Amino acid sequence: MSWFVYIVKCRDETYYTGICVDLKRRVSEHNQGKYKRAYTKGRVPVILVYWETSKNRSDASKREIEIKGWSRLKKERLIGSFQLVKR
Repeated sequence: MSWFVYIVKCRDETYYTGICVDLKRRVSEHNQGKYKRAYTKGRVPVILVYWETSKNRSDASKREIEIKGWSRLKKERLIGSFQLVKR
């Protein structure tokens, strides 16, 4: 089973990085405010701006922690390079 590491851009222009198995469902859950204590709860709508796959949860979690430790600029560079590839 593949895992996704993803970044969404929130209404307030902040970024949230997370992991999941079903990317479409997870973004929908963010936008529905499904989880009361979630970072994105009061920042909807969110827009998916980046994703990558990992072979297992452990690798996805490590990558999530790595990206969460980055500066905003470094995240934006990753997002920018991803968007160029996806065009």
